[in-house]
Amino acid sequence: MKILLDTNIIIHREAANVVDEDIGILFRWLDNLHYTKCIHSVTAEEFEKHEDPKVRKSFRVKLASYNILKTKAQMADAVRQISERLDKNDNDINDTLIINELYSGRVDALITEDKKLLDKASLLSISDRVYTIDAFLEKVTAENPGLADYKVLSVQKEYFGNLDLADEFFASFKEDYPGYEKWFNRKADEIVYVCLSEGKPIALLYLKPEGENEDYSDIDPPLPKRKRLKIGTFKVALNGFRLGERFLKIVFDNALRFKVAEIYVTIFHKRIEQQRLINLLEEYGFNFHGLKRDPRGNELVYTRSFARVADRLSPKMTYPFFSTEGRIFIVSIRPEYHTELFPDFILRTESPMDFVENEPHRNAISKVYISRSIERNIKSGDVIVFYRTGGYYKSVVTTFGVAENVIDNIPTEQDFIRLCRKRSVFTDEELSKQWNLYTTIRPFIVNFLYVYSFPKRINLQRLIEIGVIPSVNDAPRGFTQISVKNLRDILRECQVDESIVVD
Repeated sequence: MKILLDTNIIIHREAANVVDEDIGILFRWLDNLHYTKCIHSVTAEEFEKHEDPKVRKSFRVKLASYNILKTKAQMADAVRQISERLDKNDNDINDTLIINELYSGRVDALITEDKKLLDKASLLSISDRVYTIDAFLEKVTAENPGLADYKVLSVQKEYFGNLDLADEFFASFKEDYPGYEKWFNRKADEIVYVCLSEGKPIALLYLKPEGENEDYSDIDPPLPKRKRLKIGTFKVALNGFRLGERFLKIVFDNALRFKVAEIYVTIFHKRIEQQRLINLLEEYGFNFHGLKRDPRGNELVYTRSFARVADRLSPKMTYPFFSTEGRIFIVSIRPEYHTELFPDFILRTESPMDFVENEPHRNAISKVYISRSIERNIKSGDVIVFYRTGGYYKSVVTTFGVAENVIDNIPTEQDFIRLCRKRSVFTDEELSKQWNLYTTIRPFIVNFLYVYSFPKRINLQRLIEIGVIPSVNDAPRGFTQISVKNLRDILRECQVDESIVVD
């Protein structure tokens, strides 16, 4: 398999002052799977433009370990049209030349952290062959679980003081923030969210609620007076398990808890890990605000409104808030798949150790539900209440989410498996069985955002008593529409914080 690596990947891999070795994980996977690492000739040409001849010579030696494409594919008409519409400078044109190789079929996949390239791939309908580093690691981890580095992952609260500051994980912080050790030690008795693998941190999140009188004079333009949640530290090592989304869910949960009006983060843009984080934040509605001025170097400031509004067409932008203007469905999910998909909701009869976060679908906010329901007309922004089956007393409503989109009329089994793999509870073998279970009624896919696990659960008996389900014979089997009143009754009975409902 020939994998084309974008210029930004090579720069981060071969830079002389690499501090964070995360990107080495990507290259170990490429080597272990015996994939051919390719670069475009324009990437080599970029390095030849460096003003320092020693640097140019160094890169020539390093690039010898890659397969440089010896010819350039003829520009496809579809690619040319996008280029004429979008390309503004030489970098844009080089991006087009790179993606044209993939579109023309000369390579099998492209790995990039460039948002413009990802957007072009979407316009060319080849997004399934273009990966960010995280997405590629998710793919190969799911396909080759025996080769995965991380066997046991779990998110837990810990005191700063119990973490080992000498661990390599903290090296980038020390380089970016002189005096980080003193700051770290001052925070010794404060709580941080951490994910450990074999006792070593691979993800860390520190949150700080701030009042309306916080001093923002070092931010240009200054932030107006407002109650905020600051993401003080947020780092996720490359691992393929969607821990970035898992930690972002914790951010939003805390923003609800502290009833803030806005979330913000200050972040450098020096490393590929920081670019990955910025891309994730932008995906969930964070916007560039300005700069935090500092003699050591200016940080970018990103903010995210936490006002009670809901964008039905782009629900990630206003997550976790939702509207009841669309339709509301209750849908069943079997017990053996339920906690796999929603690890936050564990019944008393289940062991938390059976559901540590070592699968991408467990950590994701954006998840997949597979159905053969007669009702298939689910739209973006529709509300989905999940009903864990188990009989009159043991069936319970547990969780709800918001639909992003539905994928129906899937042409092949291979397409079905590819679309489901990363965010489904099923293995490839199980997905194949799902596809072939009834050849006359193929399954469809609902992509949805996991919003909330109910603090209290109510069973089928109670759902009948409050009028959500007419009788035992009407227990949900596919997507069953319910009323706004039914939803309100469920939220009230399950003691849900109804501030996430905007109407």
